[in-house]
Amino acid sequence: MGPTPEKGKSVHTAPARPGLIVVDTSLSVVASNAEVLQILTFPDQPEKINNLDAWLANKVRCNLLERRSRSGLVGEFQSARRTYVCRSFPLDVAVNHKNGSSTNGGLLVVMLERKSNEAVTIAEISERFGLTAREQETVQFLLEGFTSKEIAQRMKISPNTVKAFIRLVMVKMSVSTRSGIIGKIVGPRA
Repeated sequence: MGPTPEKGKSVHTAPARPGLIVVDTSLSVVASNAEVLQILTFPDQPEKINNLDAWLANKVRCNLLERRSRSGLVGEFQSARRTYVCRSFPLDVAVNHKNGSSTNGGLLVVMLERKSNEAVTIAEISERFGLTAREQETVQFLLEGFTSKEIAQRMKISPNTVKAFIRLVMVKMSVSTRSGIIGKIVGPRA
């Protein structure tokens, strides 16, 4: 199993890196990274889940498997309001398990990546509404579903500065809410 988050740290900001989990043919978890725990445990705290390995294996079986697809995995996975693209890759290596047994091949790497809105480019948005570089960056994070606090962490600025950028973007787009910004960008062009 992958590393667990340190106590006292916020574990439910949206991961910047993809979540990775390695499962064997019985869908038992062989390894995972911290990001997959953030994605799959939301809104619960991983350290509050009893028998995290069994819980994680059950989550994979219940939420990521699609019996009707050829790969056996869902194409997209929803966690709260965020959508993740689910991809899998076969991994043919010999693995020694914690219990001393080993397996050859039959492993699957599952990657959960935050889905982005590819239909809209930040360059188009900037040109259309005359956004500064920092406003563009803020809007990009907003489109990805980040909260003001998460945007502030990624941009290494205060949440109040993020709110100021959002207010400036609202004025430039003639909207009064964060949802209005997103609607103006992804909605039909007038």
